[in-house]
Amino acid sequence: MELLSACSHPCWSLLSLLLGLLLWARRRRAWDPRKCPTDLTGKTVIVTGANSGIGKYVALDLARRNARTILACRSQERGQVAVEEIRAATGNPAVLLRLLDTSSLASVRTFAQAVLREEKRLDVLVNNAGVTGLPFTITPEGLEQTFATNYLGPFLLTNLLLDLLKASAPARIVNVSSFRHSAGTADSRCLTGQERLSGFDATYNSTKLMNILFTAELAQRLQGTGAGGGARSCPDPCPMAPVGWAGGSQAPSSPAFAWQSAEQGAVSTIYCAVSEEVSGITGKYFSSDCRLALPSRAARDPGLARKLWEESERLTGLTDGPRP
Repeated sequence: MELLSACSHPCWSLLSLLLGLLLWARRRRAWDPRKCPTDLTGKTVIVTGANSGIGKYVALDLARRNARTILACRSQERGQVAVEEIRAATGNPAVLLRLLDTSSLASVRTFAQAVLREEKRLDVLVNNAGVTGLPFTITPEGLEQTFATNYLGPFLLTNLLLDLLKASAPARIVNVSSFRHSAGTADSRCLTGQERLSGFDATYNSTKLMNILFTAELAQRLQGTGAGGGARSCPDPCPMAPVGWAGGSQAPSSPAFAWQSAEQGAVSTIYCAVSEEVSGITGKYFSSDCRLALPSRAARDPGLARKLWEESERLTGLTDGPRP
């Protein structure tokens, strides 16, 4: 009763209003894609999971910048609808659909082979595709489905396309993560279902932690090769735009907070993909308001990142050992 009385006090309402105004003012000062002059004429980009939500808005923005825009989608029907809508909205005829199911390593390999065969360059790879709420399922390849979709599939895809990205330098890789990674675990046994987490949230959170560890380790492995350190002559394997599972960043339930739309949630990913401000920044984590942020302690553990990478290589067949 005392809590209810406090929340109904006029001062509480005033505080909520002031907080809301502060957040509104901060949003007004936020980076605006419409004011970014980056032109992608002659560039090729891939956005996974681009038939709806954040991925669709990212693809729309890149197409408006005149990029050859490849929508990597699981559904032919929904993907083609998105392609037609983006072509109509942007006037860019070079918006294409390619089928990709990141939960299937075979599908990832088929997609990558087609890209390497058909595309002369790749300037931006946005690993956006992801799921939550799926029941615990082991795929025919012996992988847990959500971990395969959100983490292992993008891990394999990035590695298979890495040489093309290097040859197209300066290029960028954007791995979409979430602030919820801080509640995740990076136990590699989860990848094959040997360790089963309790609940959808724990699984989703863990895949997003793995995305950050993957990004950090990739940046380390590219150092000294002419392809790391954020140099313009190499891929920038880095900026991670954290967004929420429902198409935007999440906030506490309060009148002063509101869910972001998918369009708003796409801003940080677009920022990492095209802004000049992130040139030369590699292996870092960006918040939903397009600011460099410090991820969780586990996400900053280089030993954990290396161990996860090595097991991911084995499971995806990138190194010697039994394939799943």
